[in-house]
Amino acid sequence: ISGERLTYLALVGLLADYTRHFQGAARSSLLLWLLGAAMFLPVLVLAPFTGAWVDRMNLKRVMITSDSLRALLVALIPVTYLATHQIGWAYVLVFGLFTCNVFFLPAKSAITPEIVPPSQLLLANALLAGAGMAGTGAGLIGSWIVDHLGWPQALYINAATYIVSVIALAIILYRPALHAISRVEVTPRTYLREVVEGWRLIRGNPRLLLPLTALGAIWLGGGFLNVAGNLHIHHAARELAGVERLGALMAVAALGSVLGTWWVHRIGGSLPRHWILSGGLLLGATSLVGFALSTRFAVFTVVSFFVGIGAAPLFVLPETMLQEATELRQRGRIFSSRDFLMRLLFLAGQTVAGIGVPLVGTTATLLLVAGALALVGALSFAMGQRQREPAAA
Repeated sequence: ISGERLTYLALVGLLADYTRHFQGAARSSLLLWLLGAAMFLPVLVLAPFTGAWVDRMNLKRVMITSDSLRALLVALIPVTYLATHQIGWAYVLVFGLFTCNVFFLPAKSAITPEIVPPSQLLLANALLAGAGMAGTGAGLIGSWIVDHLGWPQALYINAATYIVSVIALAIILYRPALHAISRVEVTPRTYLREVVEGWRLIRGNPRLLLPLTALGAIWLGGGFLNVAGNLHIHHAARELAGVERLGALMAVAALGSVLGTWWVHRIGGSLPRHWILSGGLLLGATSLVGFALSTRFAVFTVVSFFVGIGAAPLFVLPETMLQEATELRQRGRIFSSRDFLMRLLFLAGQTVAGIGVPLVGTTATLLLVAGALALVGALSFAMGQRQREPAAA
């Protein structure tokens, strides 16, 4: 995850260099939109089909293969750009990089319940989220690398982090479940039937609707921030514009997420889960209003901390709720479908932001997403009241 955050910062640095610090709102919005599209189109194209395949495979082997390929693709981005000075090659390689994610992410979510007992599942997801937050916090170092050593060096370092991940995965003790090695003959017809079954599982299981709704709101907001948030920070910084400020804000958000995750696990266990999810969305919405109405970095820092607190339960709880609501042989398809829906919402968010920023500016665009988060927060509360979701632990 540290490597993924470093990749994102390095790619923002590449685009800032290419556009001379994002001069021209329309062109900069388009390039940031294309970056998000390259990151998430693989999920939209492949995720509906990869889940059925992941359900048949050795999950650990899938993850190791994915990270090995990601190490190679990341290293090729600066090589191809510096050789051709064509930005298109970077987008092609980013597309390949996130194609590997389509296999890695559902395998990661599916393997967790197989290596920890049910009573420790929430704790395990909290620890995984904490590791992700630590990786995001490392963005402060990553942004310094991008601004002082250059974005190519940052990507080379990132390639090395994927190798570290491969080694770490290789030493995990894991015995593949029987479902991982299917003895049923695979034909296009049976495979398509399994894909369709995954979508039917989501439609027919009301326990999946609340976590997917809350998680979807966060991904929609992330799409807005990828375009409008980045430009808002750069325009506010003016001559001080660079990637370091973005990395610092990511680190502060990670600190807030650590606090939010600790609260969910230690204190929030006595509360109904829908209270926590809707509260996180409302806190995020309120924080984004302050972010949109200010141009001061100090305000951005405080806002990032509270956004982190609000976002933490929206990653930890839905992951646990989805794992609890699905059977072992279905998890690959469920989590691939989740990834498809979340990336679709991310792409929708950044598309609206890409259209809105040149027309109404970053402030109005960010206020729009704040209102959307507040609306979904109220909707999540109403859904939870109807379902009577249990406490978080």
